[in-house]
Amino acid sequence: MFRSVQNIFKIPELRRRILFSLALLVVYRLGAHIPSPGIDGAALGTFFEQVRGTIFGLFDVFVGGALRRATILALGVMPYISASIIFQLLVTVIPYLEKLQKEGEEGRRKITQYTRYGTVLIALIQSLGIAIWMENLTSKVSVEGIEQIVHIVPNPGIGFRLLTMLTLTTGTIFAMWIGEQITERGIGNGISLIIFVGCIEELPMYTANTFNMVRAGVLSPVVLFFVIGLMVAITASVVLMTQGQRKIPVQYAKRIIGRKMYGGHSTHLPLRINAAGVIPIIFAQSIMMFPSTLSTFFKSEIALAVAAFFKPGNIIYSLAYSAMIIFFTYFYTAIIFNPQDVAGNMKKYGGFIPGIRPGSKTAEFIDHILTRLTLPGAVFLAFIAVVPWFLMDKAHVPFYFGGTALLIIVGVALDTIQVIESHLVMRHYEGFLKRGKVRGRR
Repeated sequence: MFRSVQNIFKIPELRRRILFSLALLVVYRLGAHIPSPGIDGAALGTFFEQVRGTIFGLFDVFVGGALRRATILALGVMPYISASIIFQLLVTVIPYLEKLQKEGEEGRRKITQYTRYGTVLIALIQSLGIAIWMENLTSKVSVEGIEQIVHIVPNPGIGFRLLTMLTLTTGTIFAMWIGEQITERGIGNGISLIIFVGCIEELPMYTANTFNMVRAGVLSPVVLFFVIGLMVAITASVVLMTQGQRKIPVQYAKRIIGRKMYGGHSTHLPLRINAAGVIPIIFAQSIMMFPSTLSTFFKSEIALAVAAFFKPGNIIYSLAYSAMIIFFTYFYTAIIFNPQDVAGNMKKYGGFIPGIRPGSKTAEFIDHILTRLTLPGAVFLAFIAVVPWFLMDKAHVPFYFGGTALLIIVGVALDTIQVIESHLVMRHYEGFLKRGKVRGRR
């Protein structure tokens, strides 16, 4: 493996791509520390310490703390992710978009362009909502030992709203451009790498806090070693489930077209255990955090009681959260994978599954296998989403480990390693593994 790392820098193109990606990621992280005008950053940081378990805290994780610091990249690439998911759902219900998707590279390029327009529109709406929301926010700040209530926005009004819309939308467009440049001229998927960097941004701070707790005697060394072992086991299981797949054998009949013979070979159809990825957890988390988010605006007894009922860690929350994740896993898998289309394409090119009649029978067979295969993947996603609260509540771990962030980190790391390994193998160098090869999520 160390030889493979050395070989990376022996290939000029690969070295240039990696350095280009790193340079743009550094630029993005620098932009995530440039404050947006008209906002009291210290007061906003105090407010976010109080709303860690709400949608705002979840959003702040994906943008690497940029929202908490009220920077020009506070929205990050989240509007682009939202637009991509929306168009992915619309493709299944709008015939025009479905036709574009089937036109190949040219059709996908048009959908990408529409996604960019949607990103700008979503960024404008979200930035206006953030501006109005911040105008009504107050936070308790300690000044010379005396607590004072200060406004997050000292000078609210139409000027602040327009300036915030312009700043945050421009920041989103810039982040989207950085992601596309990394994808085209760098290594791996640029948008995924930006989210990846945001997720690992606080890891050094969490590590330092953990060792400080061990030194202070708050956290036992025995518990620490147990937690580290559990973290390694969970990470290994995430890698296993991310790469796990069921291979369905497919054979293609021989066909004679003109004077040439086509087909006559065997292959397989890979069905992933976790085809939905991280999306089900994001959907379920957003719904489960909604009551807590509402309680930050409405301080009534009913709102606080509902928020306490949906507090992470209790058994009712964990069961409801797990059920939602399992539901959204099946829902999103059904949207992104259509057995009818797969069976139709196989029949069109003379492919068939041994022992299964082509056409509707093949579609039913694939759907049956996929339904059974999705269940362990959905249960595993629910486990990964619930285990962080168990670690924080029972083992008193001072950081959040697991859930959405861990799936993103592992998935993006595997995809990037796969791209680097393909460059190495293409130039007759050894990959990272002596036997087999690293598989990404695609």
